Amino acid sequence: MGVPIEVCRAVPKVALHDHLDGGLRPSTIVEEAAAVGHALPTDDPAALGEWFFEAADSGSLVRYLETFDHTIAVMQTAAQLRRVAAEFVEDQAIDGVVYAEARWAPEQHLRGGLSLQQAVDAVRDGLADGMAACAAAGRPILARQILTSMRHGAPTTEIAELAVANRHDSVCGFDIAGAEDGFPPSRFVDAFDYLKRHNFEFTVHAGEAFGLPSIWEAVQLCGASRLGHGVRLIEDIAPDGTLGELSSYVRDRRIALELCPSSNLQTGIASTIAEHPFGRLAELRFRVTVSCDNRLMSRTTLSREFALLSEAFGYELADLRRFSINAAKSAFLPYDQRLVLIDRVKEGFAALT
Repeated sequence: MGVPIEVCRAVPKVALHDHLDGGLRPSTIVEEAAAVGHALPTDDPAALGEWFFEAADSGSLVRYLETFDHTIAVMQTAAQLRRVAAEFVEDQAIDGVVYAEARWAPEQHLRGGLSLQQAVDAVRDGLADGMAACAAAGRPILARQILTSMRHGAPTTEIAELAVANRHDSVCGFDIAGAEDGFPPSRFVDAFDYLKRHNFEFTVHAGEAFGLPSIWEAVQLCGASRLGHGVRLIEDIAPDGTLGELSSYVRDRRIALELCPSSNLQTGIASTIAEHPFGRLAELRFRVTVSCDNRLMSRTTLSREFALLSEAFGYELADLRRFSINAAKSAFLPYDQRLVLIDRVKEGFAALT
């Protein structure tokens, strides 16, 4: 039967891979689109939420990408970014998330005249607003932002430099996002070298739309300590569980896999949750973590992802605790803050057993 969704919602969770432009409330999109004159498929929030899911679930890349055209269109002013960031935090806390990293690409939010720094400041202020509101409501949560470069664009160090410049002001990491096939991580090796020289954390989208070569580059050429998705690492594991050299290295180094089960179904990794490589990777003791990727497009929450995995693989609370601790260990936080986060996760699970 699995762990009930109500229990999954009550346990403390850590969200490492959640795109800011993929988790807006449909009602917010409708309101902000009306304010700026942006046309939507429908002005009814419930119907719009359904449209986002169906478009993302259609198997059509064109329709999937169109969904982000609508969310990004209402994230072009400081007020819009601040609102979306605050609601990101509030929605995570309502779902029982105690730590969340919101990743987004500042370069996509400059149409309204914002500078890159002004955009980052707006998200910072929104995260602070959300954390304050949640604390007042008795649901304390810590939230940080990860800045991403769009990998299909011209390689640059600009966003990496922006991330480092704001490392003590809500920015905890860097990533590259966007089309993976045809745009290998090594294109941004200068940015990753810059980050390493400045002792800064980063993750890399790899091993979702493209296979083992993408993961190898992310780990060995770029130096990623976490892999965004990384699910196709399963291709380096034999049916009897024998690990190849790359998968052995990833497991030995405890490189976290930011796995997003429902999202992966939409991108063709598997047909059902029960067929998702998560089960095998968890069984072989990789550092698996659970995230949503895009809550709006996948019509999901982190609690729902936990419940789906629990039902598919027979996981109990002890397993969900392990996945949450894995994520807490891999959070882009200073060591002492990670220890506090790990303790909070342990205490939260202990209270339910």
